[in-house]
Amino acid sequence: MRPRVASWLAAMAAAVLMLLGIGGVAAAAPAAGASGQVGGVSSLADTPLADDDSAVAATEVKGVVTDPNREPIAAVQLDVTNSEDVTDPSGTVIPAGEFTATVETKDDGTWAVPLPGGGRYSVTIDTGTLPEGIGLADPDQDTRTVNVLPEKSGTVLFRTADGENGGGTAGRSTLDRALQLTVDGLLFGLTIALAAIGLSLIFGTTGLTNFSHGELVTLGALTTYFFSSIVGLPFVLAAAVAVLVCGLLGGVQDKALWGRLRKRGTGVIAMLVVSIGFGILLRYVYLFFFGGNTRQFNAYAGQAGIQLGPVLVTPKSMVAAVVAVAFLLATAFWLLRTRSGKASRAISDNPALASASGIDVERVINRVWIYGAGLAALAGIIYSLNNGVNWFQGFQILLLTFAGVTLGGLGTAFGAIVGSLIVGVMIQVSTLVVPPELKNVGALLILIIILLIRPQGILGRRERVG
Repeated sequence: MRPRVASWLAAMAAAVLMLLGIGGVAAAAPAAGASGQVGGVSSLADTPLADDDSAVAATEVKGVVTDPNREPIAAVQLDVTNSEDVTDPSGTVIPAGEFTATVETKDDGTWAVPLPGGGRYSVTIDTGTLPEGIGLADPDQDTRTVNVLPEKSGTVLFRTADGENGGGTAGRSTLDRALQLTVDGLLFGLTIALAAIGLSLIFGTTGLTNFSHGELVTLGALTTYFFSSIVGLPFVLAAAVAVLVCGLLGGVQDKALWGRLRKRGTGVIAMLVVSIGFGILLRYVYLFFFGGNTRQFNAYAGQAGIQLGPVLVTPKSMVAAVVAVAFLLATAFWLLRTRSGKASRAISDNPALASASGIDVERVINRVWIYGAGLAALAGIIYSLNNGVNWFQGFQILLLTFAGVTLGGLGTAFGAIVGSLIVGVMIQVSTLVVPPELKNVGALLILIIILLIRPQGILGRRERVG
């Protein structure tokens, strides 16, 4: 590993550690004006039950039910079921669905259920037992899942709101809904941008349209889950280690596969086909080892939102946005101010001329792969904070990543950022007029319209030098 590359990755890991650590502090603070909660899958949850897990001798899941004014609600019924096979302390395996427990909240709104062992559990709230005039903020989210480690406690959060059918955005004005969706879109766009900028840099320096880039996104989330939930590292440390590991693996991948193909003179179309096959291979390797279930990061799975005017944002989303912006700015600084960044831009403009000028093209390309893989891993971690970890998630956002890169201009890193933000906002805002299932269509429609007007993309050039 080159000293400068190692330093860059170490700085990336340190920033993740520091900024996500800030998120832990923010998450622990009460959220003024936040909607009522029914527990949360987090030791950082904004509830009276968010105590130190080390004090819990038995495995349990717990929570607290409050109304939108944060007043406790008694006699609310909840059902707990194991979503996967679990093993109790005696070694007996309890098949999925065979452990069930029903509990009612106490006068102070709290509830707790002892569990037979660590594993994945589903918690369902009986909305019919909520007081008249109160429902879930999202009526479709009456069941939540939580991964509970042995001899630890998990907390499960559901947000409540005024109205029998819940709150959400249904009872809000169109302007308030548009503002909320715009903020959500910007946060999502920043996540896409982290993945897109690496994809754009790789395309710019090698000409490779890498359809396996989404698997780097997935790898970041899976590696973090491994180090946090299986190895037992604190989440922020696991995230930092995952970024380092994925960055190194990105460099190894380039050396072992793509660099060899370039030396053999393999064409970009053939390499594109190889990337499709390689991506399929990696996806099913992930499925084999990880399984098909979506799992949550226990430390950040549920948090109370902070009401900022008409917009509700969770602390983890705000910290994730800060992390994303920090790394996008760091990437801009690297491209504009450092020797290797300027070299990568020179290679993107004209590889032959860059080589003739004394630039070690293969060395710079390998650095680009390391940086791009690290950023993709970070994108996967941030995406999983709200959506959970699964083997398919990188492929799910791959098309949107390509849309951001294409919209901004192929091979232009800054264009990828701009394009990704537009795609993220359009995806969310389009749900004002189309069903959520069709929200990606609106973003792709905007992509088509803009490319009809400006085929090279927003920041792209009509002709590439060389």
